[in-house]
Amino acid sequence: MGVENSHVGEHVVQVGGNAGNVQVGGTHTHIHTTRAEVVWPVHVGDLPLAPGHYEDRADQVDLRTLLPRREPVTPAVTTVVLSGMGGVGKTQIAGAYARAAAEQHPPVDLRIWATATTADSIRATYARAAAKLGLTTPTTDPDEAAHLLLEWLSATTRTWLVILDDLTTPDHADGLWPPRTPTGRTLVTTRYRGADLNLAGHHTAHLEPFTPEQARHHLTTELAHHPHPCTHDDIDALTTDLGHLPLALGHATAYLHDQAITIQDYRHRLHNTPITHHPTNTRLAPIHTTLALSIPLAEHLAPGAATALLNIASLLDPNTIPDTVLTNHHIAEHLTTTPDRLHHGLRVLHRLNLLTHDPTTTTVRIHALVQRVVRETTTMTRAADPDGGTATLGRLAADALAEIWPEADTLTDIGTVLRANTTALAGHAEHHLFHPDTHPVLFRAGGSLGEQGLIAAARQHFHRLHEQTEAAHGPDHPDTLATRHNLARWRGEAGDSAGAVAAFEGLLTDALRVLGPGHPGTLATRHNLARWRGEAGDPAGAVAAYEGLLTDRLRVQGPDHPDTFATRHNLARWRGEAGDSAGAVAAFEGLLT
Repeated sequence: MGVENSHVGEHVVQVGGNAGNVQVGGTHTHIHTTRAEVVWPVHVGDLPLAPGHYEDRADQVDLRTLLPRREPVTPAVTTVVLSGMGGVGKTQIAGAYARAAAEQHPPVDLRIWATATTADSIRATYARAAAKLGLTTPTTDPDEAAHLLLEWLSATTRTWLVILDDLTTPDHADGLWPPRTPTGRTLVTTRYRGADLNLAGHHTAHLEPFTPEQARHHLTTELAHHPHPCTHDDIDALTTDLGHLPLALGHATAYLHDQAITIQDYRHRLHNTPITHHPTNTRLAPIHTTLALSIPLAEHLAPGAATALLNIASLLDPNTIPDTVLTNHHIAEHLTTTPDRLHHGLRVLHRLNLLTHDPTTTTVRIHALVQRVVRETTTMTRAADPDGGTATLGRLAADALAEIWPEADTLTDIGTVLRANTTALAGHAEHHLFHPDTHPVLFRAGGSLGEQGLIAAARQHFHRLHEQTEAAHGPDHPDTLATRHNLARWRGEAGDSAGAVAAFEGLLTDALRVLGPGHPGTLATRHNLARWRGEAGDPAGAVAAYEGLLTDRLRVQGPDHPDTFATRHNLARWRGEAGDSAGAVAAFEGLLT
């Protein structure tokens, strides 16, 4: 292991009720490791939990003939796009296909399951795969890692399968499509039906709800051990009520098992439960009716927890929510309950098939249609939180995300997961994340992008965040100044050192006027202005700026404050860069003591 470069004191300003909450440090090290031998097969990404009974849909889409093979033949189809409305079972079919590929003989060498709701999530999964294959080092940024993986897929003779689940739009996969090769296969699930989703060598299969025969077989199998006999007439009547939609049938079977009632009793409750919010899309009506029964039951079984958890989950990423977000103490305290009771609420929701809680991966999945119905049904939100609804629950979810976010999130995929949840939350509760102030999780999400090497994305994030914060609070609000600070930093990291200098100079003028010369945010701005002057080719200017800053840090923060040490470190560094090697040595010796 060798350290090539060390830049101490590269500040990221985050807001925690105070724009001067500055993190100082961030030593960058380049670690060289010996690549371990790859152990085959390699699996990347967590599959959804297998259902209790999987209904074969071979009449609508038969993927078995498209399993990856070792024989070097070029099939007519290497990519399948599985499209259809929500709730018809696309992800379950993809999961079954992925398991079949792993269980065939010999099994597929490389299986990648990537949530495709954002380009960031696809790229991050590719980067994890590249790392497992020994194609990268710890310092390889995700863009390069994804490129290296795609190159490897193009050249390898090993079998591979890439599944892009829940592709929102084709734009998210630009530059990230797996290549067409004899031994590789790609499966895409999507609700998107635009003509621009057109890939070479691909086949599009449109999935509909169950046929009446499939729905009958599915329900008959699921209720095989039900305490009450189920006639074909009863089953056919219920499947017709629910439009043969697999998701709605899952809610019904879970309810029937939990309550041990007859199908006739369930249908009676179904038809006599008032629907307070009628969907604009009539194809969603079965979900509204089954949830109108299942959600009150969940609240009865886990009072004070189930409905609130469902409301919070409806604001987050449907594909992966860490269960520690939903059982966080912030949420427990607001609901005057305990994390253990919230965990019980999760298990109740899982039991009723309202979400999927996987204790092995400690994650929660929730169907996007369930989320949509919960968000649209305002009475549910009021029942969960009559004092605030989305406003309060959205801030609580943001508090939980911020609290579990590790200081360094580059060693696992947790940063990608938390960013996806922050993005979803901002989309559903944007106004509430800016009032009464800009929530710190929005700053953490941007910093996470940059720390994982997605510099352009970090710069874009803070550009947008600056616009939003200025619109919400005005140009002189501490939150707005903090977004400018981060935007300037990532402008420099993107290679525009001169632009960073200009941005920090403008920010310093306003920080002195608004915050005052001794404010930590003002001192942090001076620190970064000095750094970028050096990076822009003016080491002497950096030395002069750090000397002036050190005087003020000693006066305001004292000689033993970490920020003072960081300033001394950078002053020593830039003395060396300016040609005063002996002065740099002396400064570092004093600092070391």
